[in-house]
Order: sequence, then structure tokens, then C-alpha cells
Amino acid sequence: MDNTLQQPTNTSGKWHLTKGQLAIAIILAIVLIDQIIKIYIKTHYYMGEDNEILPWFHLRFIENNGMAFGMELGSKIFLTLFRLVAVGLLIWYMARLAKDPKATRGYMACIALITAGAAGNIFDCLFYGEIFNNPSAPEVASFVPWGDGYSTFLQGRVVDMFWFPLFEFNWPDWVPFIGGHHFSFFDPVFNFADAAISIGIVILIFKYHKYIGSDDHGNDKKDTHPKANSGQGQ
Repeated sequence: MDNTLQQPTNTSGKWHLTKGQLAIAIILAIVLIDQIIKIYIKTHYYMGEDNEILPWFHLRFIENNGMAFGMELGSKIFLTLFRLVAVGLLIWYMARLAKDPKATRGYMACIALITAGAAGNIFDCLFYGEIFNNPSAPEVASFVPWGDGYSTFLQGRVVDMFWFPLFEFNWPDWVPFIGGHHFSFFDPVFNFADAAISIGIVILIFKYHKYIGSDDHGNDKKDTHPKANSGQGQ
């Protein structure tokens, strides 16, 4: 079989990232940015401090034991181990995609976004309990010698800081069950890693949903069919 149908060559003469290199670059960049933001917030904001940047955008320092957007699911150690297994599986999957000529760079980038987000929150769980103290407000946290932190290995809390209260209102009294209650959108406080996971999942759902679980990995079948490529000189 002519491999040029599945592995187009770079005829521009310019160096470009392979799919594997692209995934590594995305993961390293997101994890680095995520950790810089978290360490800054943790060492400059006290627990619960809220800084209004814009009416609809606040920096609010909170921590959680759960998953993305502060959700809770099972014990802390279970969640941390679950994240480790999930990231390991995602890395294994990306290694396969890197060798698959049918996998597109866009599809690989989505998987890398999800992997990076999960990995970013793992750092908090693994190390933050060991390397940070936990003072009472209005004092802010600081680095401490390993083992003198607020918790133990695997049981650190995830740092969140982005809050977007885009709009809020009180439900009318006549609305069943929720009448008279206050509603705010968007209430969950999240971090940069959560955002990366969400963006990766949304793009997968809307652009690559029909390829999930298949062998195409984002590749349009009509582009790899011999008849579709005949006469193109590739």
C-alpha cells in the first residue's frame, strides 16, 4: 500500500511538531501554567478571600477534596488513585495515537488537553499537603519542609480560584420547589486544569464525537479513500 495516502510528507521545507511532540508541549504548558497560578493564589490569598477583577469575574481562593469544579466522589485517597490511573491510561492512549497515521493533530490535542488537566490536579493531591502549611485567615500559606505540611502524601487539597458570577436572580415564589431561592450562574469555582479538561471534552463532543471509540481518530474517511486522493499528486 502506498503510505503517502496516510502519511503526507511536509513539502514546505519547514520543521513542524509531530503529533507526539504536540501532545507533550500541550501537557507541559498547561501543567506549568496551572501550577504557577495555584502556587501564586495559595501564597498570596488567604482561604476564602475574594478579589473582584470584574463584576462577572472574581479570583476566589478555595480548596476541595473532590473532582473538577469541587464535586465530591468517594474518599480522598480513592480520588487521587483514580486520577493516577486515568492519566496513565490517557498517556498510553496518546502513545498509540502518535503511531497511528490516521489520527489527526486536532484529536490528539483534545486528548492532551484532558490529560494535562487531570495531571495538573494530581500535583495538588500528591504534594500540596506535604509542602504547604494551612494557617487561619487572614494569614496566607507558605512553603514548609517536606512532611511539615497540613496533610500527608496523596491527601493534598486541590486549589481553585476562578469564579464567573455572570448573572444572578431570585426565583419567583410561584415556581415549584425552588420558588424564592437565589440563583447564581456560574457558581462553581474552578482552576486552569479544570478549564483544560472542559475545553478538551467539549471539542471532542462537538467535533470528534463520531470518531470516539472508532479507529478513525478524527480522520475524515473521504480524505483517505484512494479515489478521493487520486489525481492530487500526493
